[in-house]
Amino acid sequence: MAHPYSARSRAIEPFHVMALLARANQLQAEGHDVIHLEIGEPDFTTAEPIIAAGQAALAAGHTRYTAARGVPALREAIASFYAERYRLRIDPERILITPGGSGALLLASSLLVDPGKHWLLADPGYPCNRHFLRLVEGGAQLVPVGPEERYQLTPQLVERHWDGDSVGALVASPANPTGTLLHRDELAALSATVKGRGGHLVVDEIYHGLTYGVDASSVLEVDDEAFVLNSFSKYFGMTGWRLGWLVAPPQAVPELEKLAQNLYISAPSMAQYAALACFEPATLAILEERRAEFARRRDYLLPALRELGFGIAVEPEGAFYLYADISAFGGDAFAFCRHFIETEHVAFTPGVDFGRHLASRHVRFAYTQSLPRLEEAVERIARGLKSWRPDAL
Repeated sequence: MAHPYSARSRAIEPFHVMALLARANQLQAEGHDVIHLEIGEPDFTTAEPIIAAGQAALAAGHTRYTAARGVPALREAIASFYAERYRLRIDPERILITPGGSGALLLASSLLVDPGKHWLLADPGYPCNRHFLRLVEGGAQLVPVGPEERYQLTPQLVERHWDGDSVGALVASPANPTGTLLHRDELAALSATVKGRGGHLVVDEIYHGLTYGVDASSVLEVDDEAFVLNSFSKYFGMTGWRLGWLVAPPQAVPELEKLAQNLYISAPSMAQYAALACFEPATLAILEERRAEFARRRDYLLPALRELGFGIAVEPEGAFYLYADISAFGGDAFAFCRHFIETEHVAFTPGVDFGRHLASRHVRFAYTQSLPRLEEAVERIARGLKSWRPDAL
């Protein structure tokens, strides 16, 4: 009997961490104090000026469809943000507002990838990237990367792995799960290599704004024809509002607009009007305070985990993650994560959710909890390491 559902659907893997999260939530419902270091979501609520703007938008009746490319005022505000933060002049006509960064990825993959073609992606990396490619009947050529490359694609790796079905490369800076950046010269070299092969460079800049001790360069500083994915979820703290954007070359915009009209009509209207408040000085001041708090958390958790024996070879410069090697403790990462949920009620993510390369030896910690909670988590992890028996599972 034929399978009742599509091969496409069956090929898209679930988030393995969701099973761990379900168990963590069950323990929490039973009255246990669970420390959540598994979810890639800021623990801060949306900043008050943005909430107020959203409430005002609802009161004013901004509840109807917008143009597929988004509210013009928001596209203009984003263009102004590029001018102020990156000294770039981006025509607002090149910006499409999307339902989250996921909507931007859906547009880019739909536009650029034919069935059977693929992009090069770093392994480890954000899993939905490869799943979106499968959704459009394309694929991901996963390229193993490690500390030597700071977990990023390099021109040499692109040259080595490019084949007749390659049509582009997708990189993330800062990256999930490793927090590493591609600096301006690295972006320029990657762009030249991909263009030299006749491909497109797509850059996930969703964690821009959340960098520590360094400012992230946009690929648009070195390649005006690159496709940029961004989001209001991380730096701007609007995860549940589902709002992102895509910057594309001018010639691609008509095709992207057509796709947007058909795939989702428009991004949420009230969220777009709320996001206008993101760029006000008072809001940016709040967001910068939060960035400083994330830096303090990183600067505590990174040495604390290293002292316990976790291998973190590359200091993350952005996002809010630590990608740690558990080889010193032995055993499989999923079992390791399960042990800490059950014994110490600390939840973090197994490497298998981010790819295949040495995945069973790695876990990801999200420092999206307050410093006191991180300190408590480290105490519990230290205790849990004493009871960890990899051969007993």
